[in-house]
Amino acid sequence: MGQKQVGVGPVPETTTRVGGDSRAPQRLMQAMSTAILWATAQAPLANATVQAVEGEIFCQQALFPAADSTQEHPLLAYGATHNPDTLYYHEAMAAPDAERFKVAMTKEYDDQYNNENFVYLDRSQVPEGEPVLPCVWAMRRKRKTLTGEIYKWKARANLDGSKQSGPHFDHTYAPVATWTSIRLLLTLALQHNWHTVQLDFVQAYPQAPISKVQYMEIPKGVRIPGVDPKQTVLEVRKNIYGGKDAGKQWYEHLVAKLIKIGFVPSKVDNCVFYKGKAMYVLYTDDSILAGPDKQELDDIVKQIQDPDQGGLDITVEGDISDFLGVHIHRDHENNQFVLSQPKLIDSILEELHLLPENAESPPKIRSTPAPASKLLSRHPNSEPFDGSFDMRRIIGKLNYLEKSTRGETAYAVHQASRFVSDPKVEHGHAVRWLARYLLGTRDKGYVIKNDPTRGLEVYVDADWAGNFDPEIAGEDIDTAKSRHGYVIMYAGAPIVWQSQIQDVISLSSCESELVGLSAALRTTIPILEMLKEMKEQGFVVHSDKNTFHCKVFEDNTGAIALSSVPKIRPRTRHINVRYFHFMSYTTPSTQGGTPEIQVCKIGTDDQPADTLTKPNNEATLLKHRLFIWGW
Repeated sequence: MGQKQVGVGPVPETTTRVGGDSRAPQRLMQAMSTAILWATAQAPLANATVQAVEGEIFCQQALFPAADSTQEHPLLAYGATHNPDTLYYHEAMAAPDAERFKVAMTKEYDDQYNNENFVYLDRSQVPEGEPVLPCVWAMRRKRKTLTGEIYKWKARANLDGSKQSGPHFDHTYAPVATWTSIRLLLTLALQHNWHTVQLDFVQAYPQAPISKVQYMEIPKGVRIPGVDPKQTVLEVRKNIYGGKDAGKQWYEHLVAKLIKIGFVPSKVDNCVFYKGKAMYVLYTDDSILAGPDKQELDDIVKQIQDPDQGGLDITVEGDISDFLGVHIHRDHENNQFVLSQPKLIDSILEELHLLPENAESPPKIRSTPAPASKLLSRHPNSEPFDGSFDMRRIIGKLNYLEKSTRGETAYAVHQASRFVSDPKVEHGHAVRWLARYLLGTRDKGYVIKNDPTRGLEVYVDADWAGNFDPEIAGEDIDTAKSRHGYVIMYAGAPIVWQSQIQDVISLSSCESELVGLSAALRTTIPILEMLKEMKEQGFVVHSDKNTFHCKVFEDNTGAIALSSVPKIRPRTRHINVRYFHFMSYTTPSTQGGTPEIQVCKIGTDDQPADTLTKPNNEATLLKHRLFIWGW
């Protein structure tokens, strides 16, 4: 189907603090242009006006607050097109289930008012110089991860933080838990038969104090008897969503409460906490509490809720099930966790018209994520991608899928994502090939099993200049770069995996392996330190030995030798300076003994990280996929 081309046109400028002109980053503009192309071709955004989307997130005013908001500009139509279940106010009001959203809006406004998040104030009483910020509605249909069934229509009234300025909003960073910590907790829960409790904070941000009183317009669609929105504003007294520093305020408030009731923060991960025999992992307002004693977990929950202790409003959702868009099934019979994202896979297949129920003919299924005989490059002389699907959106979904549950697709996803700014026909074919692989494995994810005989293990591999193409080497220097991949496992379960192009040109296979080894150990060392920290807190990790060790499996003899005994020679001096940050871990201490990290030899055919550095044939993929991801 043909699409009408929409250009972004001249972009309004703003002035930086040093007086220079500021423009949006070019890649951002390209992304927006692509999204606008899709958004303006379909209702309700096709008929969106300046007035319809005024004040909404990701509009022109949010990016360029100093610009003339009366000018017509395509950026005003830039909507949340990446997810049809995430809508702005004007989109939700035009949707078939608009009445559901209206009910959610009423509940949200009443809850915030009754919670004294804001009070009414005559506009004339707003202090001089204080801005009255817009209120932005964020609408969302929440679905069950496994079935895709809608179970909740959610509306949230947000402060438009894009217009906040001043010293109160200079520091906004708020940490969240990584999948590394979450997977480590799940592995320990399986290994030691821990109980798990999933907690959700109700209206999390407003439970924290606000850093500075703000003033906000009454949100669209809200009618209050006797209140004129032209004469009345809202004086915001609590830390509501949308503020620049709202996440930071909530995090600091929650950490203070957790410490008050006896939690000990991790020194390695800012979102991991210990209390007694329990471990707690936090991701904004979603969290997991785990430990061997069910009564202890119940007591901790009561302490968090007790007004005289934690005083926090939480919902106890029971055993972990759906977390951060991932369905987590605990199979007690086989003593394993199975993590999957079937709804996300279906959304990818639906957009590519590959769902069997929607396809004109049964789609062909692929047995590998990428063809073993073909390598992707820029293909500068090929025809441009035909735009039959939104390449950026699909790549974004594939990236989240790969990082969360489908690590065996890492190589294929990363290769395709490298060329998203200028896709060619070959890149579209590569994405469709990968999607057909997912079609045949829709219900798969990865399996966390417990092997008490295995501790922390790292498998590292590199493909030296594997993408080199002499025909385009002069135009694309990246073809001379190597790719490395690694997977970090604990007790036989994958904790972290990575496939990436190296940022330097390695001059030998030995050097490329060392670059990969260095990258893997930069990720491994914090995990090693966390396990040592947990052991100090009284948790059982792997064994009862006094020290915790890590094994790294490498298939390059030169890299193994240099990682343990670095020899400073003309051809290796630069390697020593840049990559041997891990030497204190891989060499014995002055007192002797075994180093904390041992680099061991593994046969090339047995190197499971091989699947992260190059396309594998079906037999090799099945072998390594079973070893790492359990199926």
